[in-house]
Amino acid sequence: MNQPEVLLAIESSCDETAAAVIDCDLNVLSSVIATQDELHQRFGGVVPEIASRAHLSNILPVIDEALRKSERKLEDLSAIAVMTQPGLVGSLLVGLTAAKTLALVLNKPLVAVNHIHAHLYACQMIAEEEIFPAVGLVVSGGHTNLYDCRSTTEYELVGSTIDDAAGEAFDKAAAMLGLPYPGGPHIARVAQQGNPKAFRFPRTFIKDERLAFSFSGIKTSMRYTALGQPGAREEPLPLTEQRIADLSASYQEAIVDVLIAKCHQAAKKFGRKSLCVGGGVAANQRFRERLDELQEREGIRVTIAPMSLCTDNAAMGAIAWELLKQGDIADLDVDVTPGLVRHRS
Repeated sequence: MNQPEVLLAIESSCDETAAAVIDCDLNVLSSVIATQDELHQRFGGVVPEIASRAHLSNILPVIDEALRKSERKLEDLSAIAVMTQPGLVGSLLVGLTAAKTLALVLNKPLVAVNHIHAHLYACQMIAEEEIFPAVGLVVSGGHTNLYDCRSTTEYELVGSTIDDAAGEAFDKAAAMLGLPYPGGPHIARVAQQGNPKAFRFPRTFIKDERLAFSFSGIKTSMRYTALGQPGAREEPLPLTEQRIADLSASYQEAIVDVLIAKCHQAAKKFGRKSLCVGGGVAANQRFRERLDELQEREGIRVTIAPMSLCTDNAAMGAIAWELLKQGDIADLDVDVTPGLVRHRS
């Protein structure tokens, strides 16, 4: 009996080196991720040069392990997919170079994948039925973007943050509170013991008609609340365990309030009854609870990427199958498109 066709997907857009083998029925036969958290931890964020060098060391072992775990060989592959945008230029180039080499040597189609679109397609991978058209929210360390998703491959950017992304705001707040990097999971963990109403943090643009986000104000508010204002006569209260928990819970609640409000606003604006959510912050448990509440209250079908597909990974490169169906094959001179994606209204 013939086995389904398989493709190899490669992801190296930021600080995760990943490879996955996915068949044409969207079954993930293997997904391997080499994380760099420890390398960047002492800097409190990703250092691009360190990330690029780590990708160079990791890329071949990760691809080899993905093939081994899938019990497939290079000659079994039908195509090579690679994330080419957005992200760090050096990191993206490592993955693209590996993908181009394999496509050339194996004489297989090369598929260029948009990393952000793949985060949204991860929702379709677990859905039992078609979820598009939908409103899509990608919320991560670099992006907090809203999309009008007309189909599995048609995504129009309709809103974004004008400064910090939600994940970045979590990381910076964690550093202020003395919590480890990456900050999001640690803020969420200590917030479980805190009071979300203990502090009133700003919820920027929550009632604004624009589909825009801003998290720089809440970040500044956290600094002043936790560490005191420059030149103030009174010293800030000590950061006890309970105070850190209350600050974390209140900060998390404010960010989640804004995310939920903008998802609802976008769904109403575009007349969508389906919402898909992906990206690292989609793993936040409080956010997931509030999305469930939104679904029950407003009748919007919410699909959240599974935990394994929230943070950067190559399995979501399964969107390449959709691109292949459309004949969207990249030339070998395809280049990367680095940077952050921002909506210009």
